[in-house]
Amino acid sequence: MRPKVYISAKVSDQVKDYLDQYCDCEMWQDQEKAITGQQLAEKIGDVEGLLAAGNAISERLLSAAPKLRAVSNISVGYNHNDLEAMKKRNIIGTHTPYVLDDTVADLALALMLAAARRVTELHNLVRTGGWQRGIGEQLFGMDVHHAKLGIIGMGRIGEKIAKRAKFGFDMEVSYYNRSRKVEVEEQLGVNYLPLNDLLEQSDFIVLMTPLTPETKHLIGAEQFNRMKRSAIFINVSRGETVDEAALIEALSSKRIFGAGLDVYEKEPVSADNPLLQLDNVVTLPHIGSATKKTRDDMAMVAARNLVDALYGREPQYVIPELKK
Repeated sequence: MRPKVYISAKVSDQVKDYLDQYCDCEMWQDQEKAITGQQLAEKIGDVEGLLAAGNAISERLLSAAPKLRAVSNISVGYNHNDLEAMKKRNIIGTHTPYVLDDTVADLALALMLAAARRVTELHNLVRTGGWQRGIGEQLFGMDVHHAKLGIIGMGRIGEKIAKRAKFGFDMEVSYYNRSRKVEVEEQLGVNYLPLNDLLEQSDFIVLMTPLTPETKHLIGAEQFNRMKRSAIFINVSRGETVDEAALIEALSSKRIFGAGLDVYEKEPVSADNPLLQLDNVVTLPHIGSATKKTRDDMAMVAARNLVDALYGREPQYVIPELKK
């Protein structure tokens, strides 16, 4: 008997056709609205596999699915999964690393350029009729080329960012990581620095750490106070790695020059969030992997992970904490 699968997100016909070859599938039909936790709980009472995108996999949700054997996330991050509850139920959990590395690295560079050259601020100036002839020095931006870039978290995406910055913009690249990566230093010509030194010396600081208990609020008031007043801070990792109140203070007081953000402590951002009132920050709606090709590729990897798990094969990308 074929395993029953529920697909909680919109996927391409190619992904759906692949799953249909091996499983009896049902998919969330309202593509204009994301499925709620309650709705998902009502749908998975008799399913063995769940293909999910950003859904909170909680103990409460799992209790609604007594037959569930595998959860396949269409994402790299899995902090929304209750791993202890999954371990108790012996549920296989998978994710989709590697697929989106280049796309996220592209976005990090886009935020660096946009924040440095004040792209959104000057775009609004033109759109609202504020551009008369030229612009005054008060609206000048910062150069990216030949500047000093500090990357906090030299994982796969960090390496991609370093490569683009080093060879595309002739930047001087340094990094901080829990452990040194000598091979990366030799290949890319980047330098390891202790965190405080990186903060103090860099013109651009890109945060690329995963969210763990150790990295929550890794960047706060103390760290912003160490940065140059001309520094630009970029976060494309997870919102909770930054103390957002401290970031708002650093931006509003001009303690740092600017920021480019794709992630926030609470998402979606509320309309009264002070970040939305500041001219020196570029804000994006958590779109790190949001290109059609990348999202389709991620969904296909997740689908293959799910089929392998349900048919007793080792999935390619099991969540590390759930590996046996």
